[in-house]
Amino acid sequence: MAHTIIIAEDHPLFRTALQSALNQVLDDVRIIETDTIAALQQALEDTPNPDLVLLDFHIPGAHGFSALMFLTGHYPDVPTLVISAREEETIILKAIGYGASGFIPKSTPLDVMKTAIQQVLDGNIWAPANIDLNRDTDRVSSEMEEKIASLTPQQFRVLGMISEGMLNKQIAFDLNVSEATIKAHVTAIFKKLGVRNRTQAVIALQQLEVDYEEPDTHSNKKAETPNNTDNVPPSPAP
Repeated sequence: MAHTIIIAEDHPLFRTALQSALNQVLDDVRIIETDTIAALQQALEDTPNPDLVLLDFHIPGAHGFSALMFLTGHYPDVPTLVISAREEETIILKAIGYGASGFIPKSTPLDVMKTAIQQVLDGNIWAPANIDLNRDTDRVSSEMEEKIASLTPQQFRVLGMISEGMLNKQIAFDLNVSEATIKAHVTAIFKKLGVRNRTQAVIALQQLEVDYEEPDTHSNKKAETPNNTDNVPPSPAP
């Protein structure tokens, strides 16, 4: 039986390693390669029911666990196997807590990688042998998970661009849409995330970064607001 698997990885050498593992595990496999979140979203639109997604945390457009949340929120029936250079137990457990079907550190030998892929395709959860899947770990609130999952693919893409400091007109140019369309997306994003401006939206997304640390609540230093006119979308014309 043919399998369709999407690889979301921007490093060509590691994509080649993943292809090798897949071809050795499966006799009949269709591999779709993507190297950005935008390309991954397009692949999922074209092939909404792949058998597996192999996701690198750090492909362009991804922001920590947010990409995983987006996938598990919009495609809950598609198993996602995270691949990462990170090997910390807390990160692996968080990824699985957010819905990943497994986690493969990039240092994993090819034979073990093949086993992990087969285990996940068989419907199991896979993690390195030294990881205790029964251990509790801190995680971002499920409320934020639901908010991120509620974003449409285009809204998620726009949020990522906002976090990179891009203005509405720049985002509109890159996505080949009107600035008014982007303003409408920004308004919808703010509403879904429960924020009022770009700074708050970026902070919300930063909570999902792999290395996110809670801010010092005893500090009197105030967050700086970006100096641009896109902070709060203008009210619609009457």
